[in-house]
Amino acid sequence: MTEKPKKPHHVYTLLVEVGRKPDDGLPEGATGAGLMCYASGVDEAEAVRETVTVLKQAGLAPLDVTGYGTAEERRAQGHEIDAEEAALMDRALAENAVIVAQMEPFFDGDEDD
Repeated sequence: MTEKPKKPHHVYTLLVEVGRKPDDGLPEGATGAGLMCYASGVDEAEAVRETVTVLKQAGLAPLDVTGYGTAEERRAQGHEIDAEEAALMDRALAENAVIVAQMEPFFDGDEDD
């Protein structure tokens, strides 16, 4: 029996918007958060599915995912990727993992009406 050759994995940059859920660990008063993630997958759709699954397992409520592509695709669009970001991407690939690099809580009422 021949095994199918494994498809190469790539790391995708994803921005995930999450809502609130009991015991989600977000700060009191936050209405949700934006999470910058690096996720490994054979394609962006797989990376998105894996990321949503991991975040749900962590007790978060993913609402929306915006994909920014691979490092190569981002560089082609003129994005600068610093050494720290590249290291996180390398880790996501090496561990076949989802890395949450940054979380920014959202609050209503921050602006003056």
